[in-house]
Amino acid sequence: MKKDFWQKLNKPILALAPMAGVSDSAFRQLCKSFGADVVYTEMISADGLHYDSKKTLALLDFVKSEKPIVCQLFGKRPEMFAKAAQVVQKLGFSGIDLNFGCPAKKVVAHGGGVTMMRDLKHCHLLIKTVLDNTDLPVSVKIRSGIEKVTALDFVKSISDLPISAIMIHGRPFKNPYTAPIDYEMIKKVKENFSGVVLGNGGIFFPEDAKLMIEKTGVDGVGLARGLYGKPWLFKQVKDYLKKGKYQEFDFAQIKKVAIKHATLAEKAKGQWGITETRKHLAWYVKGFAGAANLRQELVLVQSVKEIRNILK
Repeated sequence: MKKDFWQKLNKPILALAPMAGVSDSAFRQLCKSFGADVVYTEMISADGLHYDSKKTLALLDFVKSEKPIVCQLFGKRPEMFAKAAQVVQKLGFSGIDLNFGCPAKKVVAHGGGVTMMRDLKHCHLLIKTVLDNTDLPVSVKIRSGIEKVTALDFVKSISDLPISAIMIHGRPFKNPYTAPIDYEMIKKVKENFSGVVLGNGGIFFPEDAKLMIEKTGVDGVGLARGLYGKPWLFKQVKDYLKKGKYQEFDFAQIKKVAIKHATLAEKAKGQWGITETRKHLAWYVKGFAGAANLRQELVLVQSVKEIRNILK
């Protein structure tokens, strides 16, 4: 019997969407501290787990405070997913998510991500393989469509499978970052799927999250690029949905968040953690006076101490 944490979450659910090179343990911990209800890992290669890749396994480190945490797998060969699902369950994750939505060139070039939606029978087989090899709740991430295949077609094709949740990005494969959000398609998915539905895409401010929920009736939202340099967006969204208002963070508060982020990253990955945090530091200072000079210094930092000195 699957223990489904999705059903226990209060709505609206606010999720940290999976983002390659961004949603690592340090960032997930930060997002949880600001009110994220559920967090996803970066995209994890099912092939990598099948072949016991140390590099892939290293991406699966997490701490208890991150729970509920969902491991997102990507790949295209069903036979790779059986062992991958078993590994993820053994490591103590709360759920498994399958990626049918990523538009990144290097993923798409190998026939993965959103291109999988072109072959719904293959998607069905891949999902069933995972369901047969885990007791964890299984969810999927999709896009509003690719060519003639829509998200609604996808949902109808897996209606016989016990999927717990769907995160749907409201933009299609064509113009995946700039096309208008297809609220109508997200609404149709919600109306035709009995589990949890999270709307994703174009949420950069609390008002965007409220608009997504009101226009589509979704159970919550997945935050992604809107969190770049702004992990407190979770708190702002929660405040806005509850009270109709929210507070902006001033530079003093942002500096504290940046230092906390770097500290968590260094604890998790040592020197490499600081290196990976540099892009986040550049995002944190964006828009402030002297940001260009600050960025030039921050992209070269080697330690938390250096970061403290620069931000003084």
